[in-house]
Amino acid sequence: MRPSELRNMTIEELREKERELRKELFNLRFQKATGEIQNPMRIKAVRKDIARILTIITEKERQKAAEQQK
Repeated sequence: MRPSELRNMTIEELREKERELRKELFNLRFQKATGEIQNPMRIKAVRKDIARILTIITEKERQKAAEQQK
């Protein structure tokens, strides 16, 4: 997922996307443990997407807090 797409989402939408990705990551790890995983590189991609989302959420929250202080 591209950062530009994520920046256009609201904080609530980002949190929902994070929940979906965490569920996917759990399922991928489960598949890896049972030897059924189709694409093991997907685990790395999902982890990076989660980190990207968390970074953008933090940026948005800090921006919101800075606007409230003014």
